[in-house]
Amino acid sequence: MYATGDSVKHKGIGKFIIIPFAAFTAVIIYHAIAIYQFSQQDETQPADCAIVAGAGVTESRPSPVFQARLDHAVRLYQQRLVRALVLTGGYAPGAAESDAAAARRYVLAKGVPADAVFIEERSTVTRENIRYARLILLQQRWRTALLVSDPLHMLRLKRIANDSGIDGRSSPTPFTRYQSWLPKARFLLRESFYYSTYRLFHPPAVQNASIRT
Repeated sequence: MYATGDSVKHKGIGKFIIIPFAAFTAVIIYHAIAIYQFSQQDETQPADCAIVAGAGVTESRPSPVFQARLDHAVRLYQQRLVRALVLTGGYAPGAAESDAAAARRYVLAKGVPADAVFIEERSTVTRENIRYARLILLQQRWRTALLVSDPLHMLRLKRIANDSGIDGRSSPTPFTRYQSWLPKARFLLRESFYYSTYRLFHPPAVQNASIRT
């Protein structure tokens, strides 16, 4: 019994779909391993500032995940590893206050002086966190930054920062809110997808080699 033209066509279409899907899945798995391995690294060293990735606000207070990041940034400032904090996060739908403004209030209550706190209130995703934080670094003539976020977020955050011309080093939160295996697995899967798509559609930038004073 011979295959009809339609069946051959369907098989061809199936291969056309399955092969790219399998390849992308392999890329995600590869990047998941890289993300996990990089999450174990801590590149903390003296820098001009700390850039804190936003993580949402609940009832006018930074979310527990955001608080953990802010607490780590405050410790970096108190240890004199950075001279200033750059807090990121725009307005959630219907919110009267930006995430960064709520974060600013939080770190001020922790004892960080107002003149050491800078905020950007336009970002809604990681790429925008870095894009608008970079403008602050340019204005202040800063070159180096510690990047503060959860460990599994660090590889993507650092890649975006470096592609944007920021000399950024990872400084992951020592205590993440993602403790149990299921939230960690979800976070890792999400980061693997986002990182893979970023690498696919955003090759390394060459126009912004570095921020220079």
